[in-house]
Amino acid sequence: MIESSALNLKTRSNLWRAVRIGFFLAVRDIKKANKWATALIIAVMILTFLNLIVVSGILVGLIEGAINQNKERYSSDIIISTLPNKRYIDDSANIVKTIKSVPEVLNFTTRYTEKGVIQANYKNRTRLTDLVDSAGGLVAGIDPVIENEVTGLSKYIVEGEYLGPNDTDQIMIGADLLYKYSPIDSPGFQTLKNVEVGSKVRLLAGSSTREVTVKGILKSKVGEIDQRVYMIDTEFRSIIGRINFNVNEIAIKLKSGADVNAVVSEIKSLGVDKNAKIQTYEEAQPKFLSDIKVTFSILGDLIGSIGLAVACITIFIIIFVNAITRRRYIGILKGIGIDALAIEVSYIFQSVFYALCGMIVGSVVVFAFLQPYITVHPINFPFSDGILVATPLGTFTRALILFIATMVAGYIPARIVVKQNTLDAILGR
Repeated sequence: MIESSALNLKTRSNLWRAVRIGFFLAVRDIKKANKWATALIIAVMILTFLNLIVVSGILVGLIEGAINQNKERYSSDIIISTLPNKRYIDDSANIVKTIKSVPEVLNFTTRYTEKGVIQANYKNRTRLTDLVDSAGGLVAGIDPVIENEVTGLSKYIVEGEYLGPNDTDQIMIGADLLYKYSPIDSPGFQTLKNVEVGSKVRLLAGSSTREVTVKGILKSKVGEIDQRVYMIDTEFRSIIGRINFNVNEIAIKLKSGADVNAVVSEIKSLGVDKNAKIQTYEEAQPKFLSDIKVTFSILGDLIGSIGLAVACITIFIIIFVNAITRRRYIGILKGIGIDALAIEVSYIFQSVFYALCGMIVGSVVVFAFLQPYITVHPINFPFSDGILVATPLGTFTRALILFIATMVAGYIPARIVVKQNTLDAILGR
C-alpha cells in the first residue's frame, strides 16, 4: 500500500515536471518562431472559429429573422383567431373588454377577414367572354391607426401611401398578389399584371362587388401580410354584410417584460378560449419555419464540421513540419535528459496557444462587432431580414470542440517524431 502510494506520488511528480518543462519549451519556441508564420496560423484558427459560429448562426438567423418578423408585423405577442368551425369570433365585444382588463396588455388591434378576389383590366376586355386579370387572397378590414401602433404596418409600404381613417374607397395590396413583385406564372397561383398605385380594381368579397383604388403596396416578407388586401374596417364590414362587430383576428401586444405564456393562461381562465383560438406568437408560427430552422441548424453544423476538420489538418501539418525540421533539436533535448512526454506536451501547449488566440479574437469579432451590427442592419434575404444567432452556450460548446480537436491535432505529429531513435534524430538519419 505504501509502495503504491509512493509510486502514484512519483508518477504525479513526473507528470507535473513534464508539464512545467513542456510549458517552458512551448513559450521559448513561440517567442523564437517567425511572427508572420504565427500570425498566419492564428488567422487560420480565427477563420475556423468564425466558420463554426457564423455560418451556422446566419443559417439559423435567416429563419429566426422570419419568426421575429411574423411576430412584430403580424401576430404580435399573442394572436386570437377564429375557431376552425366558425366564420368569426363569437362574442367579440366582450372578448375585447376582457383583453382590456388584463394589466399586462399594452395595446391590441382587431381585424375582419374574408376571402376575396381582386380583378384588374376588366374595362379593357374586347369581349364579355374574355377572362379578366384576377388574383385571390384574404381581404382584411383594419383600423389603420391602431394597426400601425401595434404592428407598424405603415413601415412596409414600398409604393404609394398607407391607408387613412377616411379612405373608404381605397385599398392596400400585398406584394405577393402582384406580378411585378412575384413574377410567377402558374395555373395554381395567379398574380395581377399591370396594377400599380392609382390603378382602379374591382374587389369581390362576400356577395358584394366594389370598385376601389390602389393606394399603397405592402412588402413585409411575411406571407400573412403580403398575400392580403387591406381596407378600413368600417367600409369592409358594409361590403361583407357583417352587421355585428364580431372580428376574425385580435393581435395583442404586451408590456415589456410580461410573461406571454402566463398572459395566455390568464386570458383562457377568463373563458375566452370557448369562442376563439388563443396562441402565443411561437405557436402561431407556420410549421415549415420551425422545420427549416432545424434543417439549417444541422446544415450549419455540417459545414462547421468540415471547417473544423480543415483546421485540425492544418494544425497537424504545421506541428508535424515544425517537429520534422527540428528533429536534431528534439534529439538533443532527449539526449540531455528531457523527458519525451515534456517535448510532446510542449507541442500541445503550442497548439493550445494558437487555438485560444483564435477563439478569443473570434469571440470578440462575433459578439462585439458582427452580431450587434447585423442586428441593427439585418441581411436582406428574399423572404427574411436575416440576423446572426450566436448564444454564449452554443459558442462555448463549439469552442470546446475546437480546443480538444486542436490539442489532439498537435499531439499526434509530436508523438510520431519524438518516438524516433534519439541517436538517429541527432545525426539526422
